[in-house]
Amino acid sequence: MLLGLPFFLGPSIWILLPAIALAIYAQWRVRSTYRRYATVETAGRVAASGAARQILDAEAVSGVSIEEARRTLGDHYDPRRKVLRLSAPESTSIAAVGVAAHEAGHAIQHARGFAPLALRSAAVPIASFGSQLAFPLFFIGLITRFEPLITVGILLFSAAVFFTLITLPVEFDASRRAVASLRTSGLVTTEELGAVKEVLFAAALTYVAAAAMAALQLVMMLMARRR
Repeated sequence: MLLGLPFFLGPSIWILLPAIALAIYAQWRVRSTYRRYATVETAGRVAASGAARQILDAEAVSGVSIEEARRTLGDHYDPRRKVLRLSAPESTSIAAVGVAAHEAGHAIQHARGFAPLALRSAAVPIASFGSQLAFPLFFIGLITRFEPLITVGILLFSAAVFFTLITLPVEFDASRRAVASLRTSGLVTTEELGAVKEVLFAAALTYVAAAAMAALQLVMMLMARRR
């Protein structure tokens, strides 16, 4: 959203280039890695939905339903409805099982009261509101040189940046739980576990890229304010 208005920011727009490059690489990495392992079945031939259910049962997490997501790579856990949505619930591939275990990790976080997850969930409405209004208010403030409006824009976008940053420990912890659960349950072999780690690392890169992009955009806003 910031890239459409570089003329307000001058040379500082170049600050974003590393984050843009990382974002492009992360998207390529996650899609190519998922495609590679989406065609490789696990030795146990357990479907992704079944693997998620086994992990939840082993952790004594009840009341979580499993549904099919509407789009590819649309896997997620909805803590409000306690629903785990998988894009390929019947797949027995390494990719599908690894992603399902990761989402089950989020359900376990929710059940255990994992503080960063609770904080991220609480920040969702503020971050959503902030990301929509921050730049319009900020740039109107720049044009009119109305300092309070610039400040409000920066504060609102700061909430969005905070959301991307708090997402990192949530995602890393879910992956850690996924790997641990798959290792102890025997749902995948040692060799397959290495492939699962590749899939989850690729997915984690997208969150790192998003956080880097948001943080650098905030830096650009602060630099533009000083002019």
